[in-house]
Amino acid sequence: METVSYIAALDDAEPEIHPEAFVAHGAVIVGGVRLGRATSVWYGAVLRGDGERIEVAEECNIQDLCCLHADPGEPAILEPRVSLGHKAMVHGAYVETGALIGIGAIVLGRARIGAGSLVAAGAVVPPGTRVPPGVLVAGVPGRVIRELTDADRASFAHTPDTYQAHAERHRKARRIGPTTRLL
Repeated sequence: METVSYIAALDDAEPEIHPEAFVAHGAVIVGGVRLGRATSVWYGAVLRGDGERIEVAEECNIQDLCCLHADPGEPAILEPRVSLGHKAMVHGAYVETGALIGIGAIVLGRARIGAGSLVAAGAVVPPGTRVPPGVLVAGVPGRVIRELTDADRASFAHTPDTYQAHAERHRKARRIGPTTRLL
């Protein structure tokens, strides 16, 4: 299937997309963006690396309608196996290995989310916040609620694998309607 997305260089910054990454129809990737092996960027997601770099390590999933952006001096970095739930936003923040940013959550500039942590749906993590590894963050503003249990961790540890399987299915999708090609 031909994937129609908007992928563009900006000034001297050109996206680097691993050949095993999946970029869904309608995703936008501009400027200084790097996608690692087996990473997936889903429908309607925007990764705009025009102010600073965006680095997405291997086996991450950036689900439908997510937004990643960065300001000068504040790159957006996702370590391996990070999951961004539908419509999540990461703006100039650092997310460590295996963390999950829930549906509609917002993580703002210079925040750092610890490995294996869960930012609950709709939470807003303020600029500069340091979230320790293995905790649940919820609320507006986001704050640590408790340490995650083994059952909590198990509930989302498989998400990167699930999205890799979804990407394989979607690579084989058969287009049945018209599409407008973006220039």
